[in-house]
Formats: sequence, structure tokens, C-alpha cells
Amino acid sequence: MASLAEVRIDEPEEEVSPMDPIARPEELRLLEALLFASSEPIDQATLAKRMPDGVDVKAALAQLQAEYAPRGVNLVKVANKWTFRTAGDLAWLMTRESTETRKLSRAAIEVLAIIAYHQPVTRAEIEEIRGVVTSKGTIDVLLETGWIRPRGRRKTPGRPLTFGTTDGFLSQFSLEALSDLPGLEELKGTGLLDSRLPTGFSVPSPSDDATLREDEDPLEPGDTLELLLAPSSEPQAVAPEGEAMEAAAPDATKAEAAEHEASESEASEAEARDRDEDGDAGTEEKGD
Repeated sequence: MASLAEVRIDEPEEEVSPMDPIARPEELRLLEALLFASSEPIDQATLAKRMPDGVDVKAALAQLQAEYAPRGVNLVKVANKWTFRTAGDLAWLMTRESTETRKLSRAAIEVLAIIAYHQPVTRAEIEEIRGVVTSKGTIDVLLETGWIRPRGRRKTPGRPLTFGTTDGFLSQFSLEALSDLPGLEELKGTGLLDSRLPTGFSVPSPSDDATLREDEDPLEPGDTLELLLAPSSEPQAVAPEGEAMEAAAPDATKAEAAEHEASESEASEAEARDRDEDGDAGTEEKGD
């Protein structure tokens, strides 16, 4: 008698049968194959040429679109052409973040250093320190990096903006505070400054105090970063009345000269006609 351990009953394993292709319309399989194989979107007319006669391509596309709606890949219509695209809610899977390193220009570095040491400082004061005109694009680049910010407006005619550094500036250059910026002796030691400096030359001590000073007004509600970065429109210069008359004088002179030339030309033509008539009269008298 065989023991229970030796008894083995072979039960048939459950076979997983693939989906019966007959249950799915053949035109859907054909459209699916054409759209997946194509590297570019296909219009309905091109798909109809590849399909068997009598197939309603429009209805088949609508059915296929509904079938793929809940999936990770959707059938979408772009510019009257059909193609498969990743589902919109899964677009984050295809996003790749990358850091682009851009080298600052020498002018931007100089402006950044002046703002760091002399803040709060206006654009006119920056230009006075540098000795050259500062391009608006240079300030825009520093604003976009987030290393400088508009602090307020100077209480002077025109109320220019004052600029200062941000916490992003400290983080970028690994500074705990602005007081950690190198001083005069440190700059000399690193060779960034000439040892033979003019008498009375000094490096200012920057302050971390974000409070507006007595000569600064707070920013206005319209002073947003988008407005500051917008291209400035150059106003058209309006010439004074005297200059406008002088500018118009050459045109008037040209008109007078043209009229004079025209009158001279008419006079010359008249004289020529008179000479021709005199000549004809003399010829007739000789003939007589």
C-alpha cells in the first residue's frame, strides 16, 4: 500500500489563453499598427487609403481613442492628424531637470561687486564708481539670477531704484553674512588689488541691515520684477521750435532752388522758341 507521501495527483495547470483577436474589430488592430509604426502624425485620408474598403475610419478612430483614453498612452488629434502621445497627467515622467551654468561677463561681475560692497546703491552711482555706462541687460541678468534685488527708491529727483544683495547671493558664494566679504588687506593679499593704491583708498564695509535708510522710500506696488525686466522704451526726442525751424529751413531752400531751376528752364525754352521763329521768318523773307 503506497503511503500518502507517495501519492501524487497531477492536476492540469490552468492555461492563460490570450485575448481572442476575433472579439476585437480588425480595423482597430490595423489602425493601431499604422499609428504606432509611424514616426509622424497621420491624417485621416492617409489612414483610409491603407484600410480595407468599406471601413468607417472616422468611427474606428473615435472607438480607438476611447479605448486608449484611460491608458498611459492616448490617441490624440494634432493639427488634423492622429498620433499616440503620453497621457497629459504622466508628462512629469518625461521631464528631465538640468542645471545650465552660464559665465557672468566682466561687467556683470563688476556691477555685482559694487552692489555687494556699496548697497544700497543706484544705477547712476554704479556708473559713477565704474566710470562707464552700465547696460540695462547687465542689471537684468543679475536680477534673473536672484543675487540682487530692488530695495527701494532714493529720495532724489527721479526717485531712482536702489539695489542690494539677497540671501541667494550669500548662498551662492558660501557667505554667512556680508561682513564675511574680503576686506582691503585680504584683497591685497590675494593680488586682486594693486599694493600701490591711492592715498585714502578704502573698501566699504557692507551691512546686512535690510531696513530702508533715511534717504530711501519703500517700493511702490507697481515695482514688480517683471516690470523691471521689461525692455525700456526709448522716448522720441522732441526738437525745440527754433531747432525745428532750422531743420525745416534746408527743405525750404531746396524747394526754392527747384522753383528757380524750373523758371530758368522755362525761360531757356522760350528763348529757344523765339530764335527758331526768327530763323523761320528770315528764311521766308529770303524766299520772297
